[in-house]
Amino acid sequence: MGDCEIDQDNNIAMVREAGIAVAAVNYRLAPGHPFPAAIDDCYTALRWLHAEANGLDVLPDRIAIGGSSAGGGLAAALALMAHDRKEVPVAFQLLIYPMLDDRTASRTDIDMSSVRLWNNECNRFGWVSYLQSAPGGPDIHPYAAPARRESLSGLPPGWIGVGTFDLFHDEDVSYAKRLSESGVACELRIVEGAYHAFDRFSPKTNVVKQFRQSYINALKSSLFEK
Repeated sequence: MGDCEIDQDNNIAMVREAGIAVAAVNYRLAPGHPFPAAIDDCYTALRWLHAEANGLDVLPDRIAIGGSSAGGGLAAALALMAHDRKEVPVAFQLLIYPMLDDRTASRTDIDMSSVRLWNNECNRFGWVSYLQSAPGGPDIHPYAAPARRESLSGLPPGWIGVGTFDLFHDEDVSYAKRLSESGVACELRIVEGAYHAFDRFSPKTNVVKQFRQSYINALKSSLFEK
């Protein structure tokens, strides 16, 4: 836990199944390194990968970004940052049950009896650690909480997947719909009865295999079918 090796098995499988190269980013962690340390690290890695693309046998105009949970939130923020700075083209954003909206931590209307693994107590702790302030305030930057972004137009196409028993369900569904309404192609995959990080705990089940195949197909389509 706590470094890029947590995704190593899945990254290796993605390399084999999708026929791509994967660069895993070991970004700095809160609360020791609060916002914007992590997103700055991710952007630095993106710029490096683009600059070194030819030497790494990578196509510089077909770089996708992605992650799960907090990493998915960073990937969404990275898409915003890359769009705004216009230094590196991003071909696709793969967001697996991403953590997008600090305002969820302030909600009192969520039925926690069905939420598994990551509840709002954990969520609030995570956001306070990252923001160094209470979540839900008026001045949260979209690079910290991408759901705060008013306009999503012009962003790269994406895939968002989340379970119905995931605390992030509502914010993820809302973000996917807002992307689509902004003219950004976005596939939304909702898994009935799935909880946060369900794919890590039951990797051999059919529901997880179907979930993974959905985003592998979307990734391959975005990178190869041009």
